[in-house]
Formats: sequence, structure tokens, C-alpha cells
Amino acid sequence: MISQFIHNSISKNEKLFALLIDPDQHTDESLINLIDHANQAKVDLLFIGGSLLNNDIDSTLDIIKSQTTIPALLFPGSLLQITNKADGILLLSLISGRNPDLLIGNHVIASAHIKRSKLEVLPTGYILIDGGKPTSVEYMSNTKPIPENKIDIAIATAMAGEMLGLKYIYLEAGSGANNSVNIDMIKGVKKNINIPLIVGGGIKTESQVKEVLGSGADIMVVGNAVENNPQLLFRLVKASKN
Repeated sequence: MISQFIHNSISKNEKLFALLIDPDQHTDESLINLIDHANQAKVDLLFIGGSLLNNDIDSTLDIIKSQTTIPALLFPGSLLQITNKADGILLLSLISGRNPDLLIGNHVIASAHIKRSKLEVLPTGYILIDGGKPTSVEYMSNTKPIPENKIDIAIATAMAGEMLGLKYIYLEAGSGANNSVNIDMIKGVKKNINIPLIVGGGIKTESQVKEVLGSGADIMVVGNAVENNPQLLFRLVKASKN
């Protein structure tokens, strides 16, 4: 199970590197090339999804599963992005916003389908943080991100998510963000929760990788930075392991 793999890694003080793949950003050829780089770089997890989805999610997963054994988790931007061809799903509740559809509404609609799919479900409190510019997540979710300097609000939101029974907390600056999540915010959230912390958005350099993981993130997510430069994966994954 993916959750067991994550918890076993954390128990050994190992950090995990997740590659976020947006199907709309790839042709079949570029996707195969990216997965080849992910295999060679020894990426730990694949997150699959995006704010929109014009490409077929089933076809994307068919290609991915034919090219790698890296666990593939759905990172759905909508109900249309759910397929049983993945290994599991990050069941995201956007707890930083007040959009009822993204807090619980869509989950109710999708619940029977997810249960039938046999996907491993990872209940995740999704917290959108201001990354320095408007992002697709902010626009599509119709929610405002938590300001990067409002560390107390992020901490309280993460604590509430854990108290509600969510098993993971995800701090997200948004795809293509100018800035990654505030380091002091990561430290504060990590200090106040006892569940795995995922951090993504705006991570582009080796120094950012080290800062984010050194501040308490258990899983670091990179996507936009490597879409047009798969070679960068090698340096970023290496930085996450040192």
C-alpha cells in the first residue's frame, strides 16, 4: 500500500520526491520521455492531474503504467479525473477555502465510484497558499489562498484538518507559482501536526528543495519546473536525498 510506503519512509527519516504530471502538458512522446527520466532519477511517487483535463486520463495512465512501477496517485482537479487505472487517489478537501463543493460536495458525488474503483484513498487536507501570483487552482476553485505571511491561519487550518480525521496535509502554492511556500509556515505547520506533510508549488531549484524538506515537509512535489526540462529532475531528486 502507498500509505504504508509513505509512513515507513517517514519512520526512517527518509524524504519523498513526488513528480506532478499534468496530462494536458504532454504528448504521448513527451510523457514517455518524462517517465524515462523519472525512472532514472528514482522519483518516489507520481501525482497525476491538473486544473483542466483535455487529454484522456485513462490513456495517460495506460502510458505511465506501461513505462514504470513508480506508484501513481490521482491528484484530481475535478470529478472527471477519476480512473481505476491509478494506484490510489489523493482525496483532496480544500480546507483553506469555503467552497462547499470542494470541501465535501464533490466527494459525496464521487464516493460510490471511488469505492467501486478499489483505489487506495489518501484523505488529504488541501491548503492553498499565496505563491506570489494568481494560479489556476485559485481561479478554478473560486477560493482565495492564505496570505504567505499568515502563518497562524495556516497552522490552525492544518490542525483542524487533522482533528477532522484527514490523514495528510498538503500546502500548495499553486502550479507555476512565483514563490514556494513560506519556510516559516512549513516549520509551523509541521510542528503542530502529527500526520505527513506534503508541500508543492513554485519549487524550481536545488536550494529550494533542501529548504522545503529541511523545514519539515515529508513529501515534496515538483511539476511545472520540469515539464520542459526533464533533465532538471536528476538534480532536484538528488538534492532531496542529500
